[in-house]
Amino acid sequence: MSDSNQLLRQTPFDAEFQPGARNAVEGCLRIQPREKVTLITDRACLEIGASLASELDRLGCPHNAWILEELAPRPLAEMPAEILADMESSQVSIFAVRAQPNELRTRMQMTDVVNRRKMRHAHMVNIDRRIMLEGMRADFDEVDRISTQVWQMASAAREIRATTPAGTDIVGHFSPRLKWLKTSGIISPNKWGNLPGGETFTAPERVDGTFVIDGVVGDYLCEKYGDLGGAPLTIRMSENRLREAHSANKQLEDEFWRYCHTDENSDRVGEFAIGTNIAVRDVIGNILQDEKIPGIHLAFGNPYGAHTGADWYSSTHIDVVGRRFDIWIDGRQIMRAGAFLLDSLAPAAV
Repeated sequence: MSDSNQLLRQTPFDAEFQPGARNAVEGCLRIQPREKVTLITDRACLEIGASLASELDRLGCPHNAWILEELAPRPLAEMPAEILADMESSQVSIFAVRAQPNELRTRMQMTDVVNRRKMRHAHMVNIDRRIMLEGMRADFDEVDRISTQVWQMASAAREIRATTPAGTDIVGHFSPRLKWLKTSGIISPNKWGNLPGGETFTAPERVDGTFVIDGVVGDYLCEKYGDLGGAPLTIRMSENRLREAHSANKQLEDEFWRYCHTDENSDRVGEFAIGTNIAVRDVIGNILQDEKIPGIHLAFGNPYGAHTGADWYSSTHIDVVGRRFDIWIDGRQIMRAGAFLLDSLAPAAV
């Protein structure tokens, strides 16, 4: 048992975190008492980490907890070897940590172990109090039902169009060789998932058009710039590449552009996703929850090829989120002003 286990047991936490923590441990990860768990947290998320550790203790499952700053200075250059070694004997892992610049590679080192060992993994990057009280209290069985319906329709799609009142107008084209994945919050060994869950996504064959980012941008830029409703970032894509980015906030514009030109594929659309968490009502300035809002979000960079089947790679991945989408799948409208037209969705498989 690591020293961090005892530290987390001694850390008081808000009782309001308990429903969300229990949802993560029991509802989403469905951890069994016999299963070993690796819990990774940091100083910024210590109270949330303590609530998760409390639920693991209540369940009675063996687990090791790790606090990143106890092992290495931040931002991390490498994922600590002690954590990676501990994961080798775990069936489940939880990562509840505040993101810092240039740590994406270390998170990829962790998820490489998850993918290879087919672990159930909850990715809770930048989890905060509001998310614990909102998105983590969702009825994930209902989110899964909606996600399954959307996944069935999207998996057969050749074209998806999306527009917003702010000026977004994009068209995505899709290949049968690239897989759509469902990450509804019910986490399986087949694909680790972000919590709170609620999306279905793929690597698109091609995206063209204009996307007005009046929600948030991802990675560490999200905490830095927050809700972009007052000063959106407008981007233009053609042939699946970022071609232009414009904002009244020139610092955001420049930093986003540099991020998306880190390597040869950082400007390539690697993810096309439909958010499905109906408990999430509006942007809060945190990508972990905001990307689950019913609507479209895209990401430039890494296409998660191990899962989608994409045959290219990038060392970066940054999401972009808008508001109040209308969505058509092969000409059939499934969303209006950010609300699913549930009667139009295909019935879920029994």
